[in-house]
Amino acid sequence: MRSCSVCKKLQIVRGCLDDYKQLAHYHYRDTRLGPFAAIFNLKPVSELAATLHSKTVGVIVYSMPSPSLELRNIATNNFFAGFQKSTQLALINKNIRCISRVIIDPRFRGLGLASRLVRQTMPEMNIPVIEAMAVMGLVNPFFEKAGMKAYTVKLSARFNRLIEALSMVGIEESSHASACAGGSGPDHQLIDAEKVQRKLEQLPPPQAEFIELEIRRFLQAYGKHRNSQPGLERTRYMLSKLTLRPVYYIWFNPRYSLLDTRCSYENLVSGIENQKRNFENERSEIQESVIEDRD
Repeated sequence: MRSCSVCKKLQIVRGCLDDYKQLAHYHYRDTRLGPFAAIFNLKPVSELAATLHSKTVGVIVYSMPSPSLELRNIATNNFFAGFQKSTQLALINKNIRCISRVIIDPRFRGLGLASRLVRQTMPEMNIPVIEAMAVMGLVNPFFEKAGMKAYTVKLSARFNRLIEALSMVGIEESSHASACAGGSGPDHQLIDAEKVQRKLEQLPPPQAEFIELEIRRFLQAYGKHRNSQPGLERTRYMLSKLTLRPVYYIWFNPRYSLLDTRCSYENLVSGIENQKRNFENERSEIQESVIEDRD
């Protein structure tokens, strides 16, 4: 069956926790889901469902947002910053939802269904902002294909130093990782550690001593791995850390104006503060009046 004919026989509907549970074991974070805001199910039409023996081909889960994200402030130009903590939390909860899971049945990966799930369900949330965090975004950017904008975490000096050192001995960053079909496994599955290890073993003594010193310096931050002996396992671990670069994604719903939202909240906060001041003034006047009557 051609991929295009399969896609035409899949539809996106509102789902439930049972839909998620059918595919949860395929996600690299195979843990309890926790509270969620919405679930959408990519399901086959009845005749295809009978053939597949499955009612769920893919799921996407929307959750409440994290109270504080540095990359959110960068992406929104500090739109949600500058309020008191309670007001800021209320503003974030009212205007943002987070994509916490996107899972596609392995039999249907490579058909663009993850992007389709994201692209078609974001408007259905009826919320101004949709965001997501992905540790594999640089490798399988289906969020960007769905219309979200990516913001990457700035690497620390320690990471840049090792990447530069590897490059100096002929191991370029492009060889650290390779694309992974489906994009559902943890980052260590993306590392071409064997290729890098072979290059390390072929280095002449001066370069080998140099890169060994840099690798040991890098691993000092990783507990029991700081004294790992050279070899494939150490290289695999080192490269897994180098490629764990979370990407923040954001989508602004064109049907909403965040500027109007912020203005309304600022006016609301201002009104509440004025009411507090008036209440305090009235209470002070009453207290002064009581004291005068006693005198």
